[in-house]
Amino acid sequence: MCANYEPIKKSQAIQLGLFEPTFEYKADIYPGYDCPLIFSTGDAIEWREVKFGLVPKWAKDLKICRNKYNARTETVHEKPSFRNAWAKSQFALIPVQTIFEPRYTDDGKAEHWGIYRKDHQPFTIAAIYENALINGNQVRSMSMLTINADNHPFMKQFHKPEDEKQSAIIIPPDLRESWLNCNHQDAKEFFFDMSIDEFDAMPKSDMKNFRPHIL
Repeated sequence: MCANYEPIKKSQAIQLGLFEPTFEYKADIYPGYDCPLIFSTGDAIEWREVKFGLVPKWAKDLKICRNKYNARTETVHEKPSFRNAWAKSQFALIPVQTIFEPRYTDDGKAEHWGIYRKDHQPFTIAAIYENALINGNQVRSMSMLTINADNHPFMKQFHKPEDEKQSAIIIPPDLRESWLNCNHQDAKEFFFDMSIDEFDAMPKSDMKNFRPHIL
């Protein structure tokens, strides 16, 4: 499950065919942080500032978003936190440069690895979003959608050996608009496995020296 990612820089928005976001956000995103999200109005593709971690309409406060940052596609339609967004086909895209996942060493220690495109281009992850009213304030939020990766040759290396493996869903450029406007009944058509030919990974501790080459 992805709980940390590096969003695109504002200047990279042009690589997605969009204007720069007008709001500020951190260089590293964790649950509860504000971040940029791409969604469709039906007539245009736009940015929104949202919380990473979906806040359902029935929530009393924002604490819930800290553990609602991933939504499994196998159960998203029935989970109380996610089912409204799913039923209403509230689909979005998270613009990303790098996602981070734990990889466990032989001695059982977790080491965070960054997953990025080999060509160093930004990519977009499938998400669902929600609008809620918390203490009289409108709160927009989102959760990454994930698929099972137990047998994926690349993604199965992450998380604890005994845990079920899950992977973010990468929506390719030519299908982004279709994803944003699709109905939940057709959503499975977009549940793509991460391409092992397009992605690579390295320890997050090594990315400090590597980072200038991917920005």
